[in-house]
Amino acid sequence: MITIEGAGRYTLGEWQVCRMGYGAMQLAGPGVFGPPADPARARRVLQAAIESGVDHLDTSDFYGPHVTNQLIREALHPYPDQLHIVTKVSARRDEKGAWLPALSPEELTRAVEDNLRHLGLEALDVVNLRSMIDPHGPAEGSLEGPWTTLLELKARGLIRHLGLSNVTATQIREAQKSGDVACVQNQYNLVQRQDDALIDELAAQNISYVPFFPLGGFTPLQSDVLDEVAARIEATPMQVALAWLLQRSPNILLIPGTSTPSHLEENLDAANLVLPHAELAVLDRMSSKKEQDRPWSGHDV
Repeated sequence: MITIEGAGRYTLGEWQVCRMGYGAMQLAGPGVFGPPADPARARRVLQAAIESGVDHLDTSDFYGPHVTNQLIREALHPYPDQLHIVTKVSARRDEKGAWLPALSPEELTRAVEDNLRHLGLEALDVVNLRSMIDPHGPAEGSLEGPWTTLLELKARGLIRHLGLSNVTATQIREAQKSGDVACVQNQYNLVQRQDDALIDELAAQNISYVPFFPLGGFTPLQSDVLDEVAARIEATPMQVALAWLLQRSPNILLIPGTSTPSHLEENLDAANLVLPHAELAVLDRMSSKKEQDRPWSGHDV
């Protein structure tokens, strides 16, 4: 059995969680739409993650839609006391699987209620508001309207903590004027480091930063440098990429996703990998503006 306590712990809302978590997006069908080919295997992956010590899951009711939340409930309900489920709102799917903005008060309220119902919860631990101003990445613009709606739902007791996703530092500061931000979830990995300064700013405030696509997403990170480092320390390239994130800053919480037990085990074992200083220096020099400018597929919603 893989153990993940080597990753350490950090603040998420009112809790201290293990820094190695799990992202459920890949449990849905192709394009994050429809059911998986093997629902039983998806449930086993969820159960194995919890048995290994994962105590925070990332999901959304627009994954599927509804699919990942229903799988989580089937596999894990009643939930362990130490498990915290983080979801996100602001989008919906049409009948062909397209990702559409859903930011009106009515849509956000319905999304929160749908998450509650499909997960079998009375209150959601953390809800991330994902900016849809530009679905390709963070873009300036006010999120005051949808943020206010979620604050009202929090005041009703439906949400315990709020976070933000796909946002800029300015948007985070704007949100903090009216409510606490428990976490920020943006795209960040070895080659996409546009949030370097933001990570440090959040760490100074004891706010967790949760990189989505920590392994590159549906197009996994490809690098000769990464392969060479992995070979030298007898690890896999993806384990090295995850270990680098854990050593990048103590406020980073990881949510690597997978739909297979073997890949789950590989990801979780990265919690026990300590990269030597010489290899960290090699990896720190990796970056790619070209990779940052990749076309958006919708998978990072």
